[in-house]
Amino acid sequence: MYVAVKGGEAAIANAHRLLADRRRGDRSLPAIGIDQIVAQLVLAVDRVMAEASLYDRTLAALAVRQSRGDMIEAIFLLRAYRTTLPRFGYSKPIDTAHMKIERRVSATYKDLPGGQLLGPTFDYTHRLLDPSLLTDEAVAEPMLRDAEIGRVMRVSEILAQEGLIEGDGEMPEDHEIGDLTREPMEFPMSRDLRLQALARGDEGFLLALGYSTQRGYGRNHPFTGEIRIGEVEVEFNVPELGFAVSLGTIQVTECQMVNQFKGSSKAPPQFTRGYGLVFGQSERKAMSMSLVDRALRAEELGEDITAPAQDAEFVISHSDNVHSTGFVEHLKLPHYVDFQAELDLVRRMRNEFEANRVSGDDTTKEVGTMKRGKAE
Repeated sequence: MYVAVKGGEAAIANAHRLLADRRRGDRSLPAIGIDQIVAQLVLAVDRVMAEASLYDRTLAALAVRQSRGDMIEAIFLLRAYRTTLPRFGYSKPIDTAHMKIERRVSATYKDLPGGQLLGPTFDYTHRLLDPSLLTDEAVAEPMLRDAEIGRVMRVSEILAQEGLIEGDGEMPEDHEIGDLTREPMEFPMSRDLRLQALARGDEGFLLALGYSTQRGYGRNHPFTGEIRIGEVEVEFNVPELGFAVSLGTIQVTECQMVNQFKGSSKAPPQFTRGYGLVFGQSERKAMSMSLVDRALRAEELGEDITAPAQDAEFVISHSDNVHSTGFVEHLKLPHYVDFQAELDLVRRMRNEFEANRVSGDDTTKEVGTMKRGKAE
């Protein structure tokens, strides 16, 4: 056993050296820098921050580089680092109405108070490879308009003026906001915890579930009420001072879906909400999150639960890509003893099967002969 362990250690050390070699790549090319990843692979960095639940672009870029671009591995690395950080307290809820907006679009109203702002988006590109990006060609400066300071009304507030949409998710006064990262997961789960889980859930998984709701599996006919991307201020209450202090700003993406609702015995026909908010620029994730959030409210709204996206235990238990990776990739680890037991079991079952089949064939032959004799 000692020789095997030492041999295994040597193989692992060599695997680490080989990984470092592959990460560095061609030595004749300059090594990619963390600042380059932060500045030019920003959407990858934002996804890692969002699904690791840690807002730090430099550390997220380091994780992307260390993982060789494997996004889930990068998320795993950043989450592992997050567990080492002290917890000083909880910030005040961010106010996205006072966001310094970079992008704001709505599919429900053409003319919005504050206007539509396309911002940086792939929506209007032709999805054709651009050969000019093979070289470092000069890029034209964008046209910018003067920043507008102040509160920007949400689409949901326009509908609320006529009483056409439900309230904005008010919780009971005695409700304590949970923390999914510090408490064991239990079902049924309140909406605040579900939203936390969805915010750090895998983008691809949530995208697939959101798509399923539009194909009839828990359909709720959504409209994109509003998507906004921009910077918001984070404030922290300091008990010794008696007031909140600003910790700085972060970039977030917020999405509110407006969904049809025919009403119930307790509520009139009105629009309902689905909500998504994630770190950085990640509107696909925020949209998917808001679709799934609305689907998970089926029981609350008195709707039949008929689809996977409406099943909270199914969605939340399988949305975390780090947990999913652990369960899937553990299959690569040694299972020699377990497999030998399974192998022995299958051999014994096969022997029994062969014995029964031989016995069954003889009986069938005798029965067939008897029947032919009677027929004759």
